[in-house]
Amino acid sequence: MSTTITLPAACDFHIHARQGVLMEMVVPQIAEGGVSLCYVMPNLKPPITSTEQALAYKAQLQKLAPNVTFLMSLYLCQELTPEEIRNAKKHGIVGVKSYPRGVTTNSESGIESYSIYYPVFKAMEEVGMILNLHGELPSDVDQDTCVMNAEEKFLVHLKQLHNDFPKLKIVLEHATTKAAVDMVKSLGDTIGCTITIHHLQLIVDDWAGQCHNFCKPVAKFHHDRQALRDIILEGHPRFFLGTDSAPHPAYLKECSHSCAGVFTTPLAIPYLATILDSFGALDCLRKFACENGKRFYGVSEEEGKYREITLIKETSLVPHLYSFDKSLEEREGSVVPFLAGKNLTWKIIN
Repeated sequence: MSTTITLPAACDFHIHARQGVLMEMVVPQIAEGGVSLCYVMPNLKPPITSTEQALAYKAQLQKLAPNVTFLMSLYLCQELTPEEIRNAKKHGIVGVKSYPRGVTTNSESGIESYSIYYPVFKAMEEVGMILNLHGELPSDVDQDTCVMNAEEKFLVHLKQLHNDFPKLKIVLEHATTKAAVDMVKSLGDTIGCTITIHHLQLIVDDWAGQCHNFCKPVAKFHHDRQALRDIILEGHPRFFLGTDSAPHPAYLKECSHSCAGVFTTPLAIPYLATILDSFGALDCLRKFACENGKRFYGVSEEEGKYREITLIKETSLVPHLYSFDKSLEEREGSVVPFLAGKNLTWKIIN
């Protein structure tokens, strides 16, 4: 078995780059983690709802990481119009992200019904923009909906949107269930799906009582994790990497109402190589992390930003903390990464 792998730098089709001093720590880590292209989520405070906001945010990101290609998205809301969709496409905005109201971080302005957005979706279909779906329903006592079945109950909406807009490219984000994998496989070539690094590792036992493994959607059961692993082993072209790396200050994770999010950006590809290697899928790394997503989106790195990375099989320790503001107390000014203090078996050497 080879102990060295050289491949194109990866593409992360779902990243949270954050704002302010946290952004200033996170964004330079993107390239360090082995990624050269990323698709940026719009759920800031306030959310990115216009082309002007998206371009201003992109300029901030490019200043912090000039060798990374940033693809930008808008936040689906009532203010978004078909005219703004056409304007966004003209200025290179790639897609629109839909958040059901209240299901995850900064989703208070999320949607409650898709039907009112059909004119927006029609415009997106016409101009060739991507619809990105956070695929969960809000918890509902009367409907017996909670974090463990919210994704599966959402899938009927994915199928309906695909039926109503068959030429619209739709990405089901951060799938966590066998039901989601099966649904995406059953639909047409315009339906894609991201899988995170942490959902390839975690099950429900790993986040129950362990705040730094808590994310939305939550990790589910053994058979669900196996379905995610199996679809990568299968090499299915419509499943690709989207880390959903979502950093929070440690004190906001280590509290009575823990924020949802796992931070993987600084070691994204070493994490992924280590986990894929653990279930015999290392040969799938290139296709899953470097090729499938670019092919589905029809994108590539900006001129001069393509690069290759080399990994070697060598043990390295995940840091316990990443500091972003040394003027604050440690737990207020630092982020705890995924698998903090644990060993990875692959590392980047260039």
